[in-house]
Amino acid sequence: MTEQPAIQDQIPGNHCFGCGPGNELGLRIKSYWQGDDKTTCTFVPHPHHSAGPVHYLNGGIIATVIDCHTICTAIADGYRQAGREVGSGDKIWYATGKLDVSYLAPAVIDKPVIVEATIVERSERKTLLHCELTSDGRLCATADVVAVRVPDAW
Repeated sequence: MTEQPAIQDQIPGNHCFGCGPGNELGLRIKSYWQGDDKTTCTFVPHPHHSAGPVHYLNGGIIATVIDCHTICTAIADGYRQAGREVGSGDKIWYATGKLDVSYLAPAVIDKPVIVEATIVERSERKTLLHCELTSDGRLCATADVVAVRVPDAW
């Protein structure tokens, strides 16, 4: 059985801080399909990703991981809906139209966080997603995201 490539590694020209594989200083998250409408990502925080209390993950990093994971899910789904492999043919891009994060509990810095995104609704121009981030077995954040399809020139 061959392992599927990460969604981010298939998106051409992705230099994003959170998910761009070519951004050496970025987070370089990796997302994978877990069915038709669900993706997962495991992010391993580093000590410099801390909040004020150094044993917790910074909220901005949490939001970035959620944002990038869901937008990459929307991009990959856009290619799926077009019947194409990610990165093939004309580029398909989505951008964040809305990111509504609810922080429920602190995420510990010394354990990986698991991020799961589910596509709730899709149309030609928008994809709505729900996302959950867990840390050490505890739900720490949820988010509702609107991903908006944008032209390649954006």
